[in-house]
Amino acid sequence: MAIRAMGPSGQYETGLDAAGAALPELLAPAGGLDQMLAAIAAGADAIYAGLGGFNARVSAHGFTDDEFARGCAVAHAHGVRVYVTLNVFVFDDELSDAVALGAHALELGADALIVADAGLACALSAAIPGVEIHLSTQAGVHSEGAVRLAADELGVERVTTARELTVDEIAALCATGVPIEVFCHGAICIGYSGACEFSALRRGRSAMRGDCTQPCRLAYDLVDEAGQSVVAVEGDRLLCPRDYLGIAHLPELVDAGVASLKIEGRMKNPDYVLNVVRVWRRALDMLRDGAWDPDVVEELERELGRSFNRGFTDAYLRGRSGAELMSFERAINQGVRVGRLVAVGHEEVTVELDAAVAAGDTLEIRFYPGVDARPDVPKRWPQVPCPVDAAAGKRVVVHCKRKVDAGCEVYLIRSAGVLDQTAAVLERMRAEADAIAPVARAVEVLPFEGVAVDGGASTELVECAVPTRMVFAWQLMDADPCGELDLSDAVVVLDEVCRASDADWTRSLMQRAGRVVCRNLGQVAIARELGVTFDVAAPVFCANRATLTWLRGLGAGRVYLPAELLGNDAERIAELAAEPGVLGPVDADRPELMVCEHCLLTAEGVCATDATGQVHCRDCPCRQQTRYLVERDGTRLPVAVDACGRTRIFLS
Repeated sequence: MAIRAMGPSGQYETGLDAAGAALPELLAPAGGLDQMLAAIAAGADAIYAGLGGFNARVSAHGFTDDEFARGCAVAHAHGVRVYVTLNVFVFDDELSDAVALGAHALELGADALIVADAGLACALSAAIPGVEIHLSTQAGVHSEGAVRLAADELGVERVTTARELTVDEIAALCATGVPIEVFCHGAICIGYSGACEFSALRRGRSAMRGDCTQPCRLAYDLVDEAGQSVVAVEGDRLLCPRDYLGIAHLPELVDAGVASLKIEGRMKNPDYVLNVVRVWRRALDMLRDGAWDPDVVEELERELGRSFNRGFTDAYLRGRSGAELMSFERAINQGVRVGRLVAVGHEEVTVELDAAVAAGDTLEIRFYPGVDARPDVPKRWPQVPCPVDAAAGKRVVVHCKRKVDAGCEVYLIRSAGVLDQTAAVLERMRAEADAIAPVARAVEVLPFEGVAVDGGASTELVECAVPTRMVFAWQLMDADPCGELDLSDAVVVLDEVCRASDADWTRSLMQRAGRVVCRNLGQVAIARELGVTFDVAAPVFCANRATLTWLRGLGAGRVYLPAELLGNDAERIAELAAEPGVLGPVDADRPELMVCEHCLLTAEGVCATDATGQVHCRDCPCRQQTRYLVERDGTRLPVAVDACGRTRIFLS
């Protein structure tokens, strides 16, 4: 592999495309040393990994110190940077340990730290001179204002944006001049990152602490007020999205000016990392060489499909978030289609291939039993081994004891070739890692306790009269669509999401309200610009007094704590909760579990459209109907869809 040269900025250069645009960094996941070595071999420009407990994948196997140091040494020998994730929200008693872990990661060879907690970012900057900090997607950055605030007031050198943004929105964020990292491939949280308390409030395990129970992958029903199911789609995974697939939009993302393309997957196996990274590397190299061909995209997508996926979607990049986003039928690997059954015999079937397969591949036959099928018919699709190598257009006979019908589609869900290639690559890369000597670094760590955090304003709480009436902005979309209500006697709780399309409505509310509660850094930026009085609430997440100091420095008055902290961590945040101006959850009467861009009502059928095919959520009559999401234990969770088509799910 060619060594990449380090540029004057300290970042490894990845070259230009044929039109002269800078190619983005290809950022790969690594849950352990083998994954890191696979990413390096496949052509990653940078790797992100967890080290210790302060990361958003606490169940990932992780590294020993020796493994991480050797992995960093191999990475640097190949011109690859390494970032360590410290992207959870931390308590006061953890700040010192989190800073120490960040310093230790840098000593072992890490180049930068990925952080979500504002207080931790401030502490790291105060304690480690010159530390490079990237803002995690958990911080919920959706707008230009949020990007600039993060860069100016937190000093971060890169911002990872929300997955829900369109190509045009991404381009606008890149135009700020702050390096922007975007997701390009892999699993999606259906809820806005940083704005989901579902796991914490229903299972006692916090996604904000890296311990999500993934409620979005479970089975649900959607019922009306009488308890009758209204689901019209096949399947019961009503909150399970397909995996993100942005490769067809690569030229647009490069033109937009993104700094880094991030592949999801710190829980994935080395074969996933190797295959996905090398396909993306091939795509970037094609663009660099002026050989990009849209006709090749389908081939690239098929290669990506040979690794774990829940089906693919590019809906967000195109500004869509309906049923096409979702994987209603299943939340596990769907593989890639390779053919269909053309004949069924005794304990064998004939598959006509439209893609190549290899001996040892695992094939899955998508057989749907009819409504008259016996109750004992297995619900899981039969999985069978492929006996021979065969090219597209050929037919192969495969052993299958289960009853299936001709016409069933056949998918490849496990590629023997990818596994064999991964094994060979790892044998070579492990030998390189064993032979290399890690380079220890000296990292200066200063005391940060008591260090002043300057947010550009006084850090003292300024008491003033607070209106007693509280209203939520998303409800005002229907109650006050023309913006005519007098809100001077109200506290308006703004939405968790603040995208470019939300800016005008947000400004109108701020200028009419007696006081506003900002729930996004983008709203904080607007409030500061307008000079209005504002408070903050989750997803502007405050779990420690360093974050509280930073928020006060920005000009925030009251700070509302997240429901999950008071529900699960009341003892740990007792001192924080006792601070003047720190209040309980802003949604205490009906805690919100999740907000997502996807409209859950699409599970009832196709959206109504106008003559041009446009969906108008504001006028949708389905939104006026009572709906509940029902868990397997029968718990009914109220559902509301706002005039933007965003779904909110509340605690029963």
